[in-house]
Amino acid sequence: MQRRTFLRTSIAAGLVGAGGTALAPRLLDAAPHRRPRGPIRLSSNENPLGISPLARQAIIDQMGDANRYPRGRGELIEALTTKHGMPAETFVIGAGSTEVLKMAVQALAAPSGTLVLAYPTYEDAPWYAGPFDIRQEEVPLLPDGAHDLERMQEAATAAHGTVLVYLCNPNNPTGTLTPSADVDAWIESAPENTYFLVDEAYYDYVRDTRYWSALKWVPDRPNVIVARTFSKVYGMAGIRLGYAITHPETAARVRRLRVRNNANHFAIVAGLASLRDPDFVRQSLDVNERGKAILYRCLDELGLAYVPSHTNFVMHRISGELQAYSRRMREMGIWVGRPFPPMLDHCRLSIGTPAEMEAFAEVLRSFRQEGWV
Repeated sequence: MQRRTFLRTSIAAGLVGAGGTALAPRLLDAAPHRRPRGPIRLSSNENPLGISPLARQAIIDQMGDANRYPRGRGELIEALTTKHGMPAETFVIGAGSTEVLKMAVQALAAPSGTLVLAYPTYEDAPWYAGPFDIRQEEVPLLPDGAHDLERMQEAATAAHGTVLVYLCNPNNPTGTLTPSADVDAWIESAPENTYFLVDEAYYDYVRDTRYWSALKWVPDRPNVIVARTFSKVYGMAGIRLGYAITHPETAARVRRLRVRNNANHFAIVAGLASLRDPDFVRQSLDVNERGKAILYRCLDELGLAYVPSHTNFVMHRISGELQAYSRRMREMGIWVGRPFPPMLDHCRLSIGTPAEMEAFAEVLRSFRQEGWV
């Protein structure tokens, strides 16, 4: 199936708000004196707080074992069973959730299955399908940014052989939500040859009552895989730790494609410490909400439309060409998101600390004065 035309109005209906050259010298002092030192990294949906203090101390304390092969995987899985109330045999550990996606795609859709996914969505699942004879069916998002489950289901029904449905919910790069009741309805009616890879990387950030985890399907449905990560709310993006939760039968299939010792020594000890630090999670969520509020106020003030987000990033509209906008931001010491076709008139911006978001807002206001946004 060829990619359907993605209308600009597809996302615009869910937007909020109205509708290079060298930097001028006066812009170099545009940000307030409280601006953080060094580059402000708002490009990769990272936790601006870093890792939990407990995780940091655990890494320091365990530095002496860096020359040893990783241990503690069983203890980590035991902690995850306590967190999620699922048996140990349902867990598959990965080097970040991206390895979980790789294992699931290649274990379930290869060598000649079909991958059904939204457009645009997180790029890793289709990337891992690339080396194999896996047919990819891309279905544009609905006008409100939700997955078009009806058309995705049509594509899955028309496919032959094994079908793997990738659902990034909330979705990256749009930050939008697909109601869980709609996902549940499809899972409940799907045939056994249709698998669901539900990517819940941003689960912790959601406060919408229409959303809940797909974990309830795991005990009885071998065709449901839930992916989680320590990269976002726990701030461990550079340490690489994630996991899948799925039926033991499916876990055994997926686990065979993992890299041996894929969770390194420091990932395991930091992950264990992070699970024991709920205060850090609450702080991360609070900082995200305050930073997002600062960004929303600035965008509203400038009349720049944005997609209301359920994550730690916001997709907002810009005026002009994204590459020039990104270059100018870099010259001001701010890193912003890369292009995400077809939304090339938007920028995906990570949420930083309140101080970082105030600094970004001041620079964005100065760009408006120059007529650049």
